[in-house]
Amino acid sequence: MKIRIAGIVEESIVDGDGLRFTVFTQGCPHHCPGCHNPATHPATGGREADTDEILTYLDANPLLDGITFSGGEPFLQPSPLIKLAREAHARGLDVWSYTGFTLEDLLARKNPAIDTLLKEIDVLVDGRYEEKLRDLTLNFRGSANQRVIDMNAYRKTGIIKTLY
Repeated sequence: MKIRIAGIVEESIVDGDGLRFTVFTQGCPHHCPGCHNPATHPATGGREADTDEILTYLDANPLLDGITFSGGEPFLQPSPLIKLAREAHARGLDVWSYTGFTLEDLLARKNPAIDTLLKEIDVLVDGRYEEKLRDLTLNFRGSANQRVIDMNAYRKTGIIKTLY
């Protein structure tokens, strides 16, 4: 399965708890002022990659704690990310995803692929980056409006529980 990516960071400690394998998707409709990845905005940028190729890189590091989807906007390409998330879970890894949308926005779309991807996400960092709310002391997010949501707890209770 193909996915358009801006790049991969094989070992990250800033994109979620533990040692992360981060996939930066290409394409973003948000264009947040102050975005630290503006090169990911054009949908036609980056390169096309095969999910099996990405999994080969993931498998090369037995020290990883999980995979993180960043961007760009990951929820523009939910289908290949569903495959990557399921494969990561099968390997005992957790799955984080960043999105400029809120969880409520994503759920309101009633898009089956987005809903399926949300079921595979363990932690969702949601909300647009707001430059005026920038706070470098926050864990795993850039601005105070963004939430780090425990999706496993949300699926069990229907209540949004934030981490950090």
